[in-house]
Amino acid sequence: MIRWIVSLLASEEFVILRLNRLRTRLSLIFAIFSFLAIVSLSLLIGQRSIHQVEAEIGGSLGETAYLMADKLDHFMWSRYGESRLLANLNELQHPEEPERISTLVNQLHDTFPSFSWIGYTDPAGTVLASTDDILKGADISERPVYKEALKEPFIGDMHDAVLLADLLPNPTGEAMKFVDISTPVKDPDGSLIGVLATHLSWDWLKEVRDSMAATLGSRKDVEFFIISPKEGDVILGPSPMLGRKLKTDSIERAMDGKKGWVLETWADGNEYLTGYVQSAGYKDYPGLGWTILVRQPVAEAYAPARDLMRYFVIAGTLLVLLAALAGRLLAGWIDKPLQSITNVADRLRAGEAADIPQYKGISEIEILSDSLRKLVTDLTSTESALITAENRAMHDKLTHLPNRYALDAYFEAQEREAESLALLYFDLDGFKAVNDTYGHPTGDQLLQKVAERVSSIAGPEDIAARIGGDEFVVVLRNRQHPESAGKQAGEDVIRLLNEPVLLDAATVHVGCSAGLAIWTPGTTISSVIRAADERLYKAKRAGKNRLET
Repeated sequence: MIRWIVSLLASEEFVILRLNRLRTRLSLIFAIFSFLAIVSLSLLIGQRSIHQVEAEIGGSLGETAYLMADKLDHFMWSRYGESRLLANLNELQHPEEPERISTLVNQLHDTFPSFSWIGYTDPAGTVLASTDDILKGADISERPVYKEALKEPFIGDMHDAVLLADLLPNPTGEAMKFVDISTPVKDPDGSLIGVLATHLSWDWLKEVRDSMAATLGSRKDVEFFIISPKEGDVILGPSPMLGRKLKTDSIERAMDGKKGWVLETWADGNEYLTGYVQSAGYKDYPGLGWTILVRQPVAEAYAPARDLMRYFVIAGTLLVLLAALAGRLLAGWIDKPLQSITNVADRLRAGEAADIPQYKGISEIEILSDSLRKLVTDLTSTESALITAENRAMHDKLTHLPNRYALDAYFEAQEREAESLALLYFDLDGFKAVNDTYGHPTGDQLLQKVAERVSSIAGPEDIAARIGGDEFVVVLRNRQHPESAGKQAGEDVIRLLNEPVLLDAATVHVGCSAGLAIWTPGTTISSVIRAADERLYKAKRAGKNRLET
């Protein structure tokens, strides 16, 4: 761009351009400042894009690590529960019938393929029955899978196969690793009669890793690690790193109970975005304290932002050249009147009152000026009319709350965006008596007071609507615990409406019956409304002035 300007100044064409200084100056100034602005903007946008990409990908990696830890803990909890459940089977109460136990063990192995080996020992640690009779008759009394389970269920950390390495099928040829889960088997008097010992295979960890990798879609070079808390070594990760001890900021943060992501340099000298979390168990399963890491090289993570910045610079430079040529031809001809119109438009956009100026001499600008004047006038009046009409159509005339049409529009939007909705459907108890005793004007005033109290519990993302008569609906959006939030809101409504209502004619007391239903994606709004309505009438039948869920 600079070379083009220098060659232009040195050419004969510059002599001609000087004859029209306004056009020349505007063209050159526009070109220079546009070029500088686009280059600066491209750098700023590039840097901002990198930060946004870093935050987005880092957050995604952190979330993936958390979900993987949760999935691992949930899987282990399920196997933990299965083991305890299996220990209560009737066949295991009769160690004198090993053939029946052997048949059962093989059936269990077929039913629960996650267990590579299932064995049943006598109280001394001798295997009475096992999967395919592997290790049958062997003494495993010195193995943790037996010793640790004499009093209570036991889960051991990942370890190399010792006794089973050469006995179980191993089509991949890789070193076999297991997680031990064992449970004491006791008779009705609480005496130990055996131990149910199981080994979970290494393959399920890989399946969890592969399923999590699939959720990351097209992201390249993402790697998963599981770090043992006891030895601090890699028990799942890229093959060259298995068994190695790692020391990173992410591991230290995870061991401190934190979760999230960090930009850090690993032992290979490369920078990575790393998501981290430490598994914490699930329900009554205490967890093994594994540290889960999910990393991606910074170079790969930032590639889209850098490509965008490069494209922006190239495209911006080309656009500057084209704009300079167009500006050279048109700037002097139309700049002044258009600038005036632009200034007025900016004032209008800022909310100021201003008139589009009228121009003579350039027919196109005359037409533009007249058209804009008419357009602004028409748009202003039309917008005001539309706002007024829409507001009337979407709000209840008496209480000024949103009406059924507004509620339907709200539901239509939430079905696409919301994660959950807690829907309260309620009407007043005793409203008819107030109407009959004091007349409809007093009843209308009561409804207005009720609307004020009802709307007080709705947040900025919620809605409180009157849908007819003395019936109201309150919808709470995306609460962390929608059912408990809905119950609390329902109780608040009942409490508020049980308070005396001071009206012009008298101070009255009314009650409120309410029904609560929860909407989640996959259900229909109409079914949730119907459920809430049915629970409302259930509350009526149960004695009124209460919430049914």
